[in-house]
Amino acid sequence: MLVHPWDAPREDAEWQRWLTVHDFGQLAVNGQPGEPPDVQPLHFAYEAERGEAVTHLARPNPLWRALEANPHVLLSVIDDYVYVPGPWQAAPDVPSEHGVPTSFYAAVQLRCRAHVVDDPAAKADLLNRQVGHFQPEGSSARAAVGEAPYGRMLSGIRGLRLEVTGVRAKFKYAGNKPAQVQDRIAAELAVRGGPGDRAAREHLLRRRGA
Repeated sequence: MLVHPWDAPREDAEWQRWLTVHDFGQLAVNGQPGEPPDVQPLHFAYEAERGEAVTHLARPNPLWRALEANPHVLLSVIDDYVYVPGPWQAAPDVPSEHGVPTSFYAAVQLRCRAHVVDDPAAKADLLNRQVGHFQPEGSSARAAVGEAPYGRMLSGIRGLRLEVTGVRAKFKYAGNKPAQVQDRIAAELAVRGGPGDRAAREHLLRRRGA
């Protein structure tokens, strides 16, 4: 992923905050020799203080064989994306029809070393961490080995700790455009009000003021 200086995060906290609330992505795993990468959509819980993301998959998932052959993976998350028509992007001194359309989006790619978790107690702990991220405290039973309702299900899954070894993050929101063009785009996003437009506008204004 190409990251221009004007699209890069201002600080690590910017992408870390974003990732804690954008918790569905795609895990890309190196394929077997001669095969393309395997890609698995999944929910995950990113834990900045531990430097890792946690998730789990069903035991029959074909990713396990590839992971055991090569634990180096990429967790990719993309959201807050919109299409920006050319006229919105036109420079002040050119006709609006000469503007170049583009896409706005936020993206974080975590390069990770995957650690497979098979110990039942460790799997229960991992599940509780993941569920604790998504559900209010007390709204779900805790997983515990040998205890209902989840104890008997632990054997059907394998846990994954994704140790983060590198990060690429990008917030592509007209950071290289003059203020007049940014103002126009922000106004047009507010008027259009389509899916993603509000989030994209907030990113544009927030980063402009940073």
